[in-house]
Amino acid sequence: MELDMETMAASIGVSVPVLRFLLCFVATVPVSFLWRLVPGRLAKHVYSAFTGALLSYLSFGFSSNLHFLVPMLLGYASMVLYRPKCGVITFFLGFGYLIGCHVYYMSGDAWKQGGIDATGALMVLTLKVISCAMNYNDGLLKEEELLETQKKYRLIKLPSLIEYFGHCLCCGSHFAGPVYEMKDYLEWTEAKGIWAHSDKGPSPSPYGATLRALAQAAFCMALHLYLVPYHPLSWFTDPRYQEWEFWKKLSYQYMSGFTMRWKYYFIWSISETAIIISGLGFSGWTESSPPKPKWDRAKIIDILGFELAKSSVLLPSVWNIQVSTWLRHYVYDRLVTKGKKPGFFQLLATQTVSAVWHGLYPGYIIFFVQSALMIAGSRVIYRWEQAIPTNMALVKKAFAFMNFAYTLLVVNYSCVGFMVLSMHETLASYGSVYYIGTILPIALILLGYIIPAKPARSKTRKEQ
Repeated sequence: MELDMETMAASIGVSVPVLRFLLCFVATVPVSFLWRLVPGRLAKHVYSAFTGALLSYLSFGFSSNLHFLVPMLLGYASMVLYRPKCGVITFFLGFGYLIGCHVYYMSGDAWKQGGIDATGALMVLTLKVISCAMNYNDGLLKEEELLETQKKYRLIKLPSLIEYFGHCLCCGSHFAGPVYEMKDYLEWTEAKGIWAHSDKGPSPSPYGATLRALAQAAFCMALHLYLVPYHPLSWFTDPRYQEWEFWKKLSYQYMSGFTMRWKYYFIWSISETAIIISGLGFSGWTESSPPKPKWDRAKIIDILGFELAKSSVLLPSVWNIQVSTWLRHYVYDRLVTKGKKPGFFQLLATQTVSAVWHGLYPGYIIFFVQSALMIAGSRVIYRWEQAIPTNMALVKKAFAFMNFAYTLLVVNYSCVGFMVLSMHETLASYGSVYYIGTILPIALILLGYIIPAKPARSKTRKEQ
């Protein structure tokens, strides 16, 4: 069996541990389908928790479940013992333990060398634990003190331990997401809310959407396997790369990022498939006639939305969508003082939390600081575009194209740090193109203060 695993792993260019993880990861699809056949609420919670723990054991070994138990029990204990501050306590304890694991395992080095460990799954599980505690904390607050999302997801009653474990480990969904709310998990399990029978009929068939997600996953993996031999990351420190002309280096940065992204597209497409076929991915009906089912809760990536993004501001809403949503609800929005508008501080703090969540490698930190600068620079271009009168359509289109080109350049320049991780390789890559992706956003931010955009006034308003 081990020999067969080695042959299979070699045929697709991965190590045996990675192949073992991929097989268990793909197994989340049939495991999630079988959840539909389990009778009774309690049995469903037990099945969710047991299958998640079993797949973790088969993928990473027994120690993985011990690691998962630590933040899960810390979070639950904080909800039981000190509800008024359980959200903040769980946030710092959860992230503290995750950072400790990042430092101890240094998983990025292992991933680059073909290894794998449970840290990636722990990252997703940590977000689930924190959101559950924060929502239980919100259940104590008055409605007028809450944001709309807090009102929607707050928990009045403490979930039972088996409900909590089922939510955290549900059928292996902690492997790569998506992150979903405890309230949604409970309503799905109990066939309430949008999962209850309604005038639009019972919950829709997931099979068409499942096949589309599977086809997308197959395409993404095939394209990644085709491209990856032509764009190795080792080129960034190769002396021959340094001899290339500026535009060739820039295009190689783009193609390296482009190639890497299809690996993530594959992983997330499998995650979407599992959540859709279980039924949890259902998010309601369209307003069309006849109504069609939506599967937004399962959606993690909008491939075309990312690759053809017109503005850097749009990127968080189309890349790792559920984690971006989590960061907005549990970090960004909660840092905004009531009655005031969010600013660069909230953006930078959110990106910093995201960087720490990914790991403590310099490449991650640099990438997410770069992302904050990139988004701020893109907002300047957008404000200039909006300040142009509507009768100057060609100029408006020119600014829109400028924002698209700026986004394409800076995101692919920045993501090299995310891929290579080390300070030396990141700076070598950035320096090879004269730090254009860092200088450009900073220059735009400064120009935004020097040339502030004034909203264009329409002719009618001017006459008034």
